[in-house]
Amino acid sequence: VQLQASGGGLVQAGGSLRLSCTASKRTFSNNAVGWFRQAPGKEREFVSAVSWSGDNVSYADSVKGRFTISRDNSKNTVYLQMNSLKYEDTAVYFCAAAYGAMWNRPRYWGQGTQVTVSS
Repeated sequence: VQLQASGGGLVQAGGSLRLSCTASKRTFSNNAVGWFRQAPGKEREFVSAVSWSGDNVSYADSVKGRFTISRDNSKNTVYLQMNSLKYEDTAVYFCAAAYGAMWNRPRYWGQGTQVTVSS
C-alpha cells in the first residue's frame, strides 16, 4: 500500500498551495480518497474527500469555499487546492484511501506533508 502526499510548504496568509496525493494503482482504483490534517497538540481532523468517480465531494466547514478537491484517475492522483490560506490551516496534511468508491472512513494512510501558513 503506497500513498504519498506532497506539495506542502511555507506560505503567507492569503496565499495558495496545491497538495497532491499519489497512490499505487491497486490502492487508488475504485476507492474514494480523503484529506485530513493534524495541527500540533490537536487531533487529526477531516478536511475533504472525493469519491472514486469524482462526482461526490465533501468538505469540513472550516475549509468550504476555500479548498477544492479533485482527482485524476489516469494519474492515480488526488489534489487539494487550498486558497485564501489562514494561519489556522497550519498542520501536517495526510491523504487516505477509503473502503470503496464512496467516502466512509480511512483504510490506508499515506505520509503527511507539512503546510505552514505565516500570519
